[in-house]
Amino acid sequence: MRPFEQYEEETLVMEEVIDVAQNDLVVYNDDVNTFDHVIETLVEVCGHSLEQAEQCTLLIHYKGKCAVKKGTFDELAPMRNAICRRGISAEVM
Repeated sequence: MRPFEQYEEETLVMEEVIDVAQNDLVVYNDDVNTFDHVIETLVEVCGHSLEQAEQCTLLIHYKGKCAVKKGTFDELAPMRNAICRRGISAEVM
């Protein structure tokens, strides 16, 4: 074979498409909870970094709500329950 001779190679590509419904965990603003409480909750319950939790908290305050996490309903429901137990309004959408 010469150095620059072209050749064709057949490659089989197999894909499995799995339809996974993605939901949002949405946290709502209120006039009761402090910034620190919401930040601490997002870090502990959702596994956010401090910076990510601060940014979400600012969005919650100024926009009225923020989607703080994406995932399946089964993943997000326990987080939503933990957030609500801490007195913060949240829902899985």
